[in-house]
Amino acid sequence: MLTLPLLAYAGAVVLGGNGFIAAFVAGVFFEPEARRLPADALHLVEDVGALLSLALWFLFGAVLNDVVERGSITWQIVLYAALALTVARVLPVAVSLIGTDLVRRDRLFLGWARPRGIGSVVFGLLAYIELAGPDAEVVLAVMVVTVAASIVVHSLSAGLVTMELSRGDGSIGTFVGVQAGLAMRSIASCGSEEQKQRWLPPMARLDKIGAFALTEPDHGSDSVSLETTARRDGDSWVLDGHKKWIGNGTIADVVVVWARDTADGRVRGFLVEKGTPGYQARRIERKASLRAVWQAEIALDDVRVEEHDRLPEANSFADTAKVLAATRSSCAWMALGHAVAGFDTALTYTRRRRQFGHTLAHFQIVQQRLVRMLADVTAMQLYCLQTARLAERGALSDTLAGLAKLHHTTKARAVLAEARDLLGGNGILLDFHVMRHMADIEAVHTFEGTETMQTLIVGRDITGISAFTH
Repeated sequence: MLTLPLLAYAGAVVLGGNGFIAAFVAGVFFEPEARRLPADALHLVEDVGALLSLALWFLFGAVLNDVVERGSITWQIVLYAALALTVARVLPVAVSLIGTDLVRRDRLFLGWARPRGIGSVVFGLLAYIELAGPDAEVVLAVMVVTVAASIVVHSLSAGLVTMELSRGDGSIGTFVGVQAGLAMRSIASCGSEEQKQRWLPPMARLDKIGAFALTEPDHGSDSVSLETTARRDGDSWVLDGHKKWIGNGTIADVVVVWARDTADGRVRGFLVEKGTPGYQARRIERKASLRAVWQAEIALDDVRVEEHDRLPEANSFADTAKVLAATRSSCAWMALGHAVAGFDTALTYTRRRRQFGHTLAHFQIVQQRLVRMLADVTAMQLYCLQTARLAERGALSDTLAGLAKLHHTTKARAVLAEARDLLGGNGILLDFHVMRHMADIEAVHTFEGTETMQTLIVGRDITGISAFTH
């Protein structure tokens, strides 16, 4: 009698990519028998079903590739959105290809993270690269498409992917954030239809890499005071100035450069293509955080761009700020990913490491510290869930996004510090990854607005008094 509900469960997993849908189908049609399904059997079915779902998705993506190449921008957006939703539905229940002890901890968290975890799939795909040898750009393109499309379609899906990328590696999460969250978002929000048609499809496929050039050597937190200039000269513009900390700046095919119009003082956006005369980028070396992401110092010396390369809807710093505000909630998801990674590692380590004849997890003080870490992580998850819901309704304010980033990066630093301490001497070894996450969270804590700047933004909102300057 258990065969039918088990098959129904498996079919729902394959077709829906969701364990809750599967449980509902099995429960409604075979309620008495479904109650007797062993948990291990359900998990095995989810594993097999998720693998089949991923296989179907890869085949589906391959078939659509030629269609996407020839389709209109509207058709491409529809296909990318469908692709993103497919991935978002499959990932939360996908099989773990490594470290089941780590991903099993997801059952402690919210329902949308159960029972496996998107991070295990990211690790699994990376492991697949090592074993089968496909181009790593294919996997990154999958993630870029997912984040870029689901930014519009489903904020929660985009957030989950961002979280799990950072849980695996902060550099990968940051690369996708720059590509999809900043460069592509700028073009999508402020560009012309021709610019969107030209750049967004190849950027989503990762055929083209983008960068976002706002920060300058003397203007970080006060980027509103940027000094890079844009001078109109006939049918073109001439850009002069310097930028710093520009992710992908040395390898980008197109750079979104923000500069101040010398005629009216307004900030405008421009698309500078790779190889444009006068554009020079130097990679910043000796970083201790996000080491796999190349940030650049950029010099713009009489860089000439045509009028059709100006972003027509970017005509003030307020337009720049809209792009930045949308990415602050992504920073909160990144911080959550780092915190989950630290908690996972600490919990697994304390259950395995033996001292004084017992595992560390047997000691009350260790359990207390783990529970406090879990409380912080769960609060961060709930916060991210709520911001995603607000974003989907168009009700996420700059203040709430800034508050989320401020809170999450601060809590993530504390969780990772606790994890490093619980690992003892092993905590400083890269083999256990906590130290890498500790270094990477420092960059997240700083970019897109420091803790101090977010505090002042929120403070201004709740008091009605601006304390930025006196």
